[in-house]
Amino acid sequence: MRVILQRVSEASVEIEKKRVSKINHGLLILMGIEEADTQEDIAWLCRKISNMRVFYDGNKAMNLSVKDVDGEVLVVSQFTLHASVKKGNRPSFIKAAKPEVAIPLYEDFIKEMEIQLGKPIKKGEFGADMQVQLVNDGPVTISIDSKIKE
Repeated sequence: MRVILQRVSEASVEIEKKRVSKINHGLLILMGIEEADTQEDIAWLCRKISNMRVFYDGNKAMNLSVKDVDGEVLVVSQFTLHASVKKGNRPSFIKAAKPEVAIPLYEDFIKEMEIQLGKPIKKGEFGADMQVQLVNDGPVTISIDSKIKE
């Protein structure tokens, strides 16, 4: 699983000009799922994200997690995170999981994040053509891959 984690002051998702999700202070998570992903990837990522210290404390140091600041989370599926650009100029998405694999993992990820944070998680719609709007706070943007664990 690959995610792009962005600290936001606000973020929203629209589908066909209708807002389906909106958060304020918190994290926007763009999430790509590949065929090899498992429940272990979900558990590791959810623990990592929910405890990631990317919010400022009183001394303007990034010492607080989304849990510490009672922030909101918006998760958006994005298979293009698994694009391969090795050959030519047209990205290949062969590593991205097919919907029958990806949808259950996406839903399990959201459930696990809700458990980790103790509150509902907002989300986009898997497979939909979404317009994602955000105000990146900082900016703070972090890329995490559960297969690399850097």
